[in-house]
Amino acid sequence: MDGVARSRLLVPLLPRISARSFSAASPASEPAAAAAAVAASDAAAATDYSSSAGDPSSAPPPPTRKPLGLLKGGVLAVVAAAFGATGYVSYAYSLDEIDQRTREFRKSSKQPIRDDLSGFEKFQAMAYSAAMKVPVAAIEFYLDTRSQIEDQIRGFSEPSSDKLLPDLLPQEQHVFTLVLDLNETLVYSDWKRERGWRTFKRPGVDAFLEHLGKFYEIVVYSDQLSMYVDPVIERLDPKGYVRHRLSRVATKYENGKHYRVW
Repeated sequence: MDGVARSRLLVPLLPRISARSFSAASPASEPAAAAAAVAASDAAAATDYSSSAGDPSSAPPPPTRKPLGLLKGGVLAVVAAAFGATGYVSYAYSLDEIDQRTREFRKSSKQPIRDDLSGFEKFQAMAYSAAMKVPVAAIEFYLDTRSQIEDQIRGFSEPSSDKLLPDLLPQEQHVFTLVLDLNETLVYSDWKRERGWRTFKRPGVDAFLEHLGKFYEIVVYSDQLSMYVDPVIERLDPKGYVRHRLSRVATKYENGKHYRVW
């Protein structure tokens, strides 16, 4: 009987002893179990992410287009169109043509509202007048600005007077006019680093002017500005043999050259 009881007690203890001895005998199974646990957690996280991605409530909202960007684009388009129209009008039409074409439009926006109109008609007239203030002001600003710019260009490119020289006196109608170049004939300019620009008289220029002044109407011309020509001639000709002096403002500037048709 004692042998049977011992055998029955050993039967349930054998699996536990074998399991313990196997786990103690194979330590390499612990890293494998840890790797299996990490893989299981990754799979669970992937499953949670896929389920959350499939849920429309958890998805991020789509980006919305800001209305301010559309407004900026519209403003830039309007400004570009305005500049393009201004450039075309400036190229295709003169200032007088634009003034004539827009005169009636500008007058119609400034007409007073009549008293015999009805209330609705007065409201329409007031709304039209208010709406036309901006384009009318823009047209007037364009005309004034272009007029000032053309005046500046005209003062640079057109001669300062219609007549190049005054008429000779009746007793001098037989006298010839002699035009001399200031820079190349009467004086010359030289530049050095130590002193800068210096202007020198040609040898014999005093006697030359005194002698020719008895027979000719002497006119001195220079393509420089009058602020340079006048001081040089005043020191060059103190006795006044030069009757007239012409500078750049007396010529017409076109195609990169200064000239004057006499």
